[in-house]
Amino acid sequence: MSDPPPHRVLDIAASHGLFGIAFGRRFPDCRVTGLDWGAVVAVARENADAAGMGDRYDTIVGSAFDVDWGTGYDVVLLPNFLHHFDRAGCMKILHLTRAALAPKGRIAIVDWLPDEDRVSPPMPALFTMTMLLTTPSGTTYTGSELSAMLTEATFERPEIIPLLPTPLTLVLAQAA
Repeated sequence: MSDPPPHRVLDIAASHGLFGIAFGRRFPDCRVTGLDWGAVVAVARENADAAGMGDRYDTIVGSAFDVDWGTGYDVVLLPNFLHHFDRAGCMKILHLTRAALAPKGRIAIVDWLPDEDRVSPPMPALFTMTMLLTTPSGTTYTGSELSAMLTEATFERPEIIPLLPTPLTLVLAQAA
């Protein structure tokens, strides 16, 4: 038996909106909400309109750390976001995510995950350096580090899926 299709998706740091819009295109009954700064969600809104789903695309303007996300989402997307923060910042976002989800809702993280040795594969390892040099406290996290954070935030054990041929990884976890 497969999971029911999502009816509500929240895209954190929505940027261009394309991750959330992909859900809206795949699931015609899905309503998507993009959260990001005002000028940024304006771009996401334009992209949703161009994709023919403007009537199913809502926005929340502001910092994910400060605004009310609402509740009852089937999926919360965190694409390319957690690497900007230290563990404490990530934990705050994961707890906010957990609170926003409906029972049995899921989190979907897309990020650069280095191996446990933190020096391979090359692209995520180099991206770690970028975060260390360009953010106040950002870094990349290994699969085991993200798994531990998700468990602490009351999610079930995550599924970790390399998104080959890209250097990115998808981390999926269901609310416990």
